[in-house]
Amino acid sequence: MLEDSEEQKANGLDIQRILGIVKRRHLQFLLPLFLGWLLVWGSSWILPPSYKSSTLILVEQPTMPQNYVVPNINDDLQTRLQSMTEQILSRTRLLVIIQKLHLYGGDRSSMTDDQKVAIMRKDIGIEMVRDPARQNISSFTISYEARTPGLAQEVTSELTRLFINENLKVRREESEGTTDFLEKQLEDARETLSEQEAKVREFQSQHEGALPTQEAGNLQILAGLQSQLQSEQDALNSARQQRAYLETLLEQEKATQVKIRPSGGQSGASTPTDLATIDDQLDKLRAQLADLSSRYTDRYPDVQRLKDQIAKTEAMRESLVAATKSRKVPVPQQDDSPSTTGGIDPELSAAGRQIQGQLQANQVEIKNRESSIENLKARISEYQGRLNLEPATEQELTDITRGYDQSKANYDDLLRKKEQSEMATSMEEMQQGERFTMLDPPSYPSRPDFPNRLKFCGIGLVVGLALGLIVAGGLEFLDDRLYSEQDIKALLPIAVFAEIPEIVSQSDKRSAKKRLALGWVTSVVVVGTILIGSLFSFLHS
Repeated sequence: MLEDSEEQKANGLDIQRILGIVKRRHLQFLLPLFLGWLLVWGSSWILPPSYKSSTLILVEQPTMPQNYVVPNINDDLQTRLQSMTEQILSRTRLLVIIQKLHLYGGDRSSMTDDQKVAIMRKDIGIEMVRDPARQNISSFTISYEARTPGLAQEVTSELTRLFINENLKVRREESEGTTDFLEKQLEDARETLSEQEAKVREFQSQHEGALPTQEAGNLQILAGLQSQLQSEQDALNSARQQRAYLETLLEQEKATQVKIRPSGGQSGASTPTDLATIDDQLDKLRAQLADLSSRYTDRYPDVQRLKDQIAKTEAMRESLVAATKSRKVPVPQQDDSPSTTGGIDPELSAAGRQIQGQLQANQVEIKNRESSIENLKARISEYQGRLNLEPATEQELTDITRGYDQSKANYDDLLRKKEQSEMATSMEEMQQGERFTMLDPPSYPSRPDFPNRLKFCGIGLVVGLALGLIVAGGLEFLDDRLYSEQDIKALLPIAVFAEIPEIVSQSDKRSAKKRLALGWVTSVVVVGTILIGSLFSFLHS
């Protein structure tokens, strides 16, 4: 036995000493334990109860796929919920609910509005529920604590209605705001695009015919003009050779002619050969006009020039016809050649007059050819100038067009976004977008959420144990009496040779039995009371 005691001491555990302390201090331990537990557990029945009502709000995704209608509002639901929570929990909104439902009356009626609002904010609970797969908010819970179950349910219903309506309002306002913003941006882009279009039109009108898009046409026209110039020059050379030949014939005819004219008489007139020559010239001009008219419009310069030449030639023909009828020949405009400065000489023979008429028609043809060549050269110079200016014109037009293209792309992009935003706004107005749906109505709490009497019972038990240990340990620490032979031996400076056994009287035995019975009774009462209180708290929790 002594060896066991020594072994226990060596292991740091003195069972005999602990049993002795329990035997001596069990009442000092049980009474504080019971009082601590009773104090905490009893307070749970004294504190005013608080009932908590809650509801689950499901975040439903838009019914319309985003491939067809792209939402035009903020997709961050958490940010939007925080904004809505701040608005709903604002002082103005909460005061309306407090006054409407007569919250915080009775002993709280003397509080200020700010105090009531602060208490109500603490009583409101909002908890987000995230989807484990997507990590996005799939639903959230709204709860409220009140003194009565019905009031808690009513306030929770009011808060739920505010959240649902506020979400619809916020989404509609954000959607309309986005559409209005895009409309203003589109209007500004439309004005900018109109200005760019005006600049492009003004530039094109100022450089008509010298635009890069007209380069191929200008080259084609220039080639045609050069071809016509070559044809006119060839025809002019032929006409000049013909003139030289006719002048030679006319000189020969004058040298060999014997003139016989009656005194004071007048002979000679324009012959039909003169008119035939002019008619030939008209046929050639009209053939050229028909060829050009098949390729160009009436506004084409060469077409207009040929029409003027035809009109002049026809006027000359009419003058010859009129002179023939009056037996006079008009004097046409000739160059300074001696043989062509006057009209048809009546003293010439019929062959001479025919040659002289041909010479006059040839002179008209030469003048027309020369005029046509001058016009063609002027036209060629004009088109060559256009082609020379085309590189600089192309650079300027590119700079102007670049601004127009950017404005056009910006306008088209804003127009597309505005149309999509209008569709999204229409979807929000039809409540086909993301919306909050209340899965279950706010619950009617049958038991108070606070205080939790079973939890208070456990806390009271912990507090009682700590208090009992403190009291019993403190009394044992302050008690300087010796209760065991080991304590006595530890105080003696020499070894003990003999021991006197304890002499216990009958009264001491009876007192010991009473203390033991009292201890058991107290233990049973304390433990039983705690168990009954715990069971009662469990049944009413």
